[in-house]
Amino acid sequence: MKFGEERRLPMKPMIAIVSLYDEKLESYWMLPGYAQGLEAAGAAPVILPLTTDPAALQRYAQTFDGFLFPGGHDLPPSLYGEEPSEKLGPLVPQRDSMEQAFFPLALETGKPLLGICRGIQLFNVMLGGDLYQDIPTQCPSGVQHHETPPYDKVAHPVAIRRGTPLFEAVGVEEMGVNSYHHQGIRRLGKGLEVAATAPDGMVEAVYLPEHRFALAVQWHPEFSRLSDENSRKIFEAFVKSVAGQDKSRTPL
Repeated sequence: MKFGEERRLPMKPMIAIVSLYDEKLESYWMLPGYAQGLEAAGAAPVILPLTTDPAALQRYAQTFDGFLFPGGHDLPPSLYGEEPSEKLGPLVPQRDSMEQAFFPLALETGKPLLGICRGIQLFNVMLGGDLYQDIPTQCPSGVQHHETPPYDKVAHPVAIRRGTPLFEAVGVEEMGVNSYHHQGIRRLGKGLEVAATAPDGMVEAVYLPEHRFALAVQWHPEFSRLSDENSRKIFEAFVKSVAGQDKSRTPL
């Protein structure tokens, strides 16, 4: 194709991923699996800088077709009215502040949302739920919730409920998942329904029934997507929901 010739390429849906933050380096960063999982499923991922500027956040909510809230540091217990426990991990105020302001805007748009690890915890506390600040001390069990590398291996199974977006995505009632978290959902947030649980009863996936697509999982499909078909199906279902919301898209 010569320069200047018209290119007719499909208009991929744009999905925003909230950036991770390295306080020591004072820099934004991102694990590649999130963007690669979205791209492989047919989306054009974009990593958002951390900001609390209302005009910027409103523009993000209006511009992008879907939103991914990834894993990361612990959430501040002040979000659910508790004091920090001794087992609370490091916090990242820059990201905490942005997500507290941005999540309601993203949710209000009605556009598809996906949460992963910290993302499921964010969904829950932003909707009025709370967390175990440290599962091993507050809700101990024989289930391995915090495995060691590599993170693409199965740590435990999850039971998936029929009729949920997760079941529709993967088509099975049980799947093996990796696990790398020490916090978890204790009291469920308003409007959320459970989509999957671990053998010890820990909530592993939630969704909003009244939303087009608002699914969050406690495990890390971005780590296991290359070796696990069900992990890929989660990204594919999310991107499909994003692409399907606007039938008026035309090629460039």
